[in-house]
Amino acid sequence: MSYCTIVVGTDGSTTSHHAVSRAAEIARDAAAKLVIVSAYTPTSRGEVEVAADALGDESFLVRGSTPAEESLRAASDVAAGAGAQDIVTQAVDGAPVDVLCKAVGEHNADLLVVGNRGLNSVSGRLLGSVPSAVARTAGSDVLIVHTTG
Repeated sequence: MSYCTIVVGTDGSTTSHHAVSRAAEIARDAAAKLVIVSAYTPTSRGEVEVAADALGDESFLVRGSTPAEESLRAASDVAAGAGAQDIVTQAVDGAPVDVLCKAVGEHNADLLVVGNRGLNSVSGRLLGSVPSAVARTAGSDVLIVHTTG
């Protein structure tokens, strides 16, 4: 089976870039579309105003973009460096599991790639983690990339 559309999640961390790189390699080899998704929680108006006051002349840095846009730019560069050709990025307000599973459905993806961060943590074992939750609910194949020690 060859994959046509691959969704990969990123939070901007170095470990998530390992998952993006692996997803990009698969996308390259399958000539598949790669959808890089970052879930975020928007900054409140009050938080933006406090940050703008603190930054003064550089207050433009906290206006006009979601917190995930820089993460997506970096992840897109990682994916392009790994050879992916058809790259789409998407910043979505919401919880990571919900956002990733929704992206799989919206893009009719046949593979979801995530890193294993959280699987071996105490909170991950007690409360669940993004990798284990998407493996149960994604509605597509799921590749959990070993990104942590």
